[in-house]
Amino acid sequence: MPRQDAAASEATPSPGDPTAAPHRTPATQEPSPTPPRTQTPTPATPTAPTTPAAPPAPLAVCLGESMAVLLPDRAGPLESVETFRLAVGGAESNVAGALTALGVPSAWISRVGDDGFGRRLLGELTARGVDVSAVAVDPHRPTGVYLKEVGGTTGDRHDLGPGRSRLHYHRRGSAAAALSPELLDDPTAARLLAGARLLHLSGITAALSDDCLALLRTLLAERRPGRLVSFDLNWRPALWRDRDLSVLPPLLDAADLLLLGADEAESAFGTGDPHALRRLFPSPATVVVKDEARLVTAIGRDGTAVAEPALTVEVVEATGAGDAFAAGYLAGTVRGLDQRRRLRLGHLSAACALTTHGDQAELPPDAVVDALLDASPEAWAATRVSADGIVSPALPAALTSTDASPTDPPPLSPARSPAPSPTAAHAHRSSPVAPGGGAPDPRPAATPALGAP
Repeated sequence: MPRQDAAASEATPSPGDPTAAPHRTPATQEPSPTPPRTQTPTPATPTAPTTPAAPPAPLAVCLGESMAVLLPDRAGPLESVETFRLAVGGAESNVAGALTALGVPSAWISRVGDDGFGRRLLGELTARGVDVSAVAVDPHRPTGVYLKEVGGTTGDRHDLGPGRSRLHYHRRGSAAAALSPELLDDPTAARLLAGARLLHLSGITAALSDDCLALLRTLLAERRPGRLVSFDLNWRPALWRDRDLSVLPPLLDAADLLLLGADEAESAFGTGDPHALRRLFPSPATVVVKDEARLVTAIGRDGTAVAEPALTVEVVEATGAGDAFAAGYLAGTVRGLDQRRRLRLGHLSAACALTTHGDQAELPPDAVVDALLDASPEAWAATRVSADGIVSPALPAALTSTDASPTDPPPLSPARSPAPSPTAAHAHRSSPVAPGGGAPDPRPAATPALGAP
């Protein structure tokens, strides 16, 4: 449960072993049909009530603003829209939800207003399995809101046109803008941050207020053994219109892992070239540059570069891919995958987000994911992802035969967080594997692909 402003919740107890089976003592002899007359019945021992296992402690903490989103019921200028559908969006909360769906227990830390939009945010993130115990409910400031405008073919001079969209923000003075270094004095937030192996931040937070900027500076200056700090540029020009952009480069350079969109970096820093950006930010252990739907390049401090092409995708909704890629890449990092597989998991996560209308993006079963991560360059390049499923020459050889038993699920990848495995999928080039798999996937659903505000 979230806390009311500065009130703290109790620490989560250490989880037990959910896979342990109850102990049973087998009978050593058959019961006597006529018990001796001197035998007295043994009183029944009261059974202690079963306590549900506590959820796993978050391995990742994502900190930043999220907002309520109003989605139009039709394409065209806003004045022509009759009704809107309520949803939620936010870079850091989207990443937290997607990480949880990928088997990395995660928490989201922020502030929301004491209003319906804030309750909607907390409810949806809780339903996705995200820990929101350190989210403060502000009784005085509102939850931010933004509206999405979708271009169409109405012919109106204000229509953005097919395939184009625009976001309209109402966030000034929001509850999240009041985030500050005082957050670190909260016991719940301090506990989550102390136990996290990954802390994920973004440039959006730095632009919200001076207090938010001070919080990021404090977190980035506080190095902790065993904790990786990732930072996604998430460039939003409108947020920086009245802000000093010179504060941003030192924040990015203080991270361990830097995620940059090539187009965003071009707008913010004058270059989208991966090697030029690596020279501009020499401190992070890895700089990852995303060149939209073409290529993603990861470069280490020593200049070693690994580049991986994006998958071919039949795009349904063009927003949300950046957050999904970040979650996939970070999940691969937490699992200890090599650089190429981290990039591929990011691409696959983004591809699945692109094939939805914005409700939920779900990865295929583990066996399909593992086969694609291990695919040859030729098979990877030939893979196609659509709303109907995934078609790839990498799948038939890697998946189990059609006589596989549902009780023998495919093994998890090394270092993957334990989670129930779905029934093995059986895929062929003529039979695409749907992102959700042929059987229900018991993992938590991924975040809506709504894009970052």
